[in-house]
Amino acid sequence: MFESLNSIVEQCENSGGTKDFADVVIENEMRSSGTDCECVEEKMRAMWKAMLEAAHSYEDNLLSRSGLTGGDGGRFKKYASSQKTICGPFILNVITNALKMAESNACMKRIVASPTAGSCGVLPAVLVPLFEENKFEEDKIVKSLFVSAGIGQVIANRASISGAEGGCQAEIGSASAMAAGTLVYLYGGSARQIASAAGFSLQNLLGLVCDPVAGLVEIPCVKRNVVGAVNACSCADMALAGIEPRIPADEVIDAMRAVGIKMDSSLKETGLGGLAATPSAKKVGSSLAVS
Repeated sequence: MFESLNSIVEQCENSGGTKDFADVVIENEMRSSGTDCECVEEKMRAMWKAMLEAAHSYEDNLLSRSGLTGGDGGRFKKYASSQKTICGPFILNVITNALKMAESNACMKRIVASPTAGSCGVLPAVLVPLFEENKFEEDKIVKSLFVSAGIGQVIANRASISGAEGGCQAEIGSASAMAAGTLVYLYGGSARQIASAAGFSLQNLLGLVCDPVAGLVEIPCVKRNVVGAVNACSCADMALAGIEPRIPADEVIDAMRAVGIKMDSSLKETGLGGLAATPSAKKVGSSLAVS
């Protein structure tokens, strides 16, 4: 089990260029599971197939049971084709996919928790467009997911990936860090740049509270998947540009853990604080209770 991103980076650098970030994670998984490389990679390929299936099976006319969520993925896709947008084509596609995946989760469709169900839209939001635009072959995408897994494992070991324990920084923040590092890997960045991108992503979302309206993983959760995905893209580019963080990624993870411990319980998935405590949110909760 990896306890630090730096330990993975050092293994890559000490290999003399024979191992990259994904290789180190794969070797560790082979040892811990007692299976061979082919078996490990096929399990990850199944995860990727499930992500693709979830993206392709989105229904823009489907609403969640509460009626609070649904349709925004389709609505945004239509807007993205209007040629009157602020963001460019790739980011628009990322936003569309983040909305679709997170809404599918709220509508009880099959998704891949990465690392959690509430943050399931972040990682596929950046990977699905790259695959569909033929930027990378499936084998490369599947291997890149081991970078996501390695980053997520370190965060889970050093801090938390649970909103109930660490706030939304632990869910969307972790997912964003995983996505950022994975993007750097795909675009040929070094192991150290992968760690830098992950650290940047967590820094940007440090302190994010978990405040689901009416206790449902819908508002503001779905839109935060968009924030996590777009944040990942910007942080990956910063790392690839050679910008180095002043605070090492492992220390950022430790800071996230400390912030989570200090965070009031009302801000950790209880639905009692933050946006969940606003007048409008209370009205939503009351209306759902009545219905």
